[in-house]
Amino acid sequence: MLFDTHLHLVYPDRLRYPWLDDAPALNRPSLMSDYARAAHRLGITDVLHMEVDVAPAQIREETALVSDLMAERGSLLRGAISSCRPEEDGFADLLDWAQDQPAIKGFRRILHEMPDDLSTTPTFRDNVKRLSGTGLTFDLCVYPRQHGHAVALIDHCPDVQFVLDHCGVPDIAAGGFDAWAPGITEIAKRSNVVAKISGIVAYTDRDAWTLDDLRPYVAHVARQFGHDRLIWGSDSPVCNLGGGLETWVGATHALTVDWLPGDRAALYAGNAKRLWSL
Repeated sequence: MLFDTHLHLVYPDRLRYPWLDDAPALNRPSLMSDYARAAHRLGITDVLHMEVDVAPAQIREETALVSDLMAERGSLLRGAISSCRPEEDGFADLLDWAQDQPAIKGFRRILHEMPDDLSTTPTFRDNVKRLSGTGLTFDLCVYPRQHGHAVALIDHCPDVQFVLDHCGVPDIAAGGFDAWAPGITEIAKRSNVVAKISGIVAYTDRDAWTLDDLRPYVAHVARQFGHDRLIWGSDSPVCNLGGGLETWVGATHALTVDWLPGDRAALYAGNAKRLWSL
């Protein structure tokens, strides 16, 4: 069974998503009811919602939406990773509020589509450091060219639990293994980071990729982090760009078919449940 640690939900009737105006392939509703129908067929039993970079004024409203969906009968949702703005002085107030929100399990600030130096300011780094001892995680979504900045942030916050999204966002379509792999090796040396094997089909030649295109990337992440520091996510609906949820789940099973049963179980669900005490 699978624990999906990276589901995006889009409810344009309740929230605003400014970035979707420039992403026509994704600019449509993505509802829990539609996802759940597919998830039940695929063996997905637990889900964390990943923030969708809503308009900053609506960050708390996004958590309210997830909380409402969690309360529905038979809901698969177990919590949320909230958006945040560590580059701003108001982060401390958001953190105080979040610690009273049972739904919130961690934070993410999108970095891969932002200026590379966003995470390098003292304000940003010190605000992320505030997560120390809270039990709240911080997701890192960074391109290979930003891996060095990620290492610096991690080293500044040794008591914060980090999650590296999407295998560190490799450029699989361009054959970017050599530009990506050293950063993964360096990040993996930090014991306070787990890697999320999630949705990398979106970084392939979307019309022509095969399992052999994905295999070296997943193998390198598993080798560097070890099977006890890996979690799984769909990145739905972004994974639709590379074939969809069903395709990614099938690829996950195929890529791990030779793993020991305990290692598969750890990736699929066990590590996530332990990481967030679920």
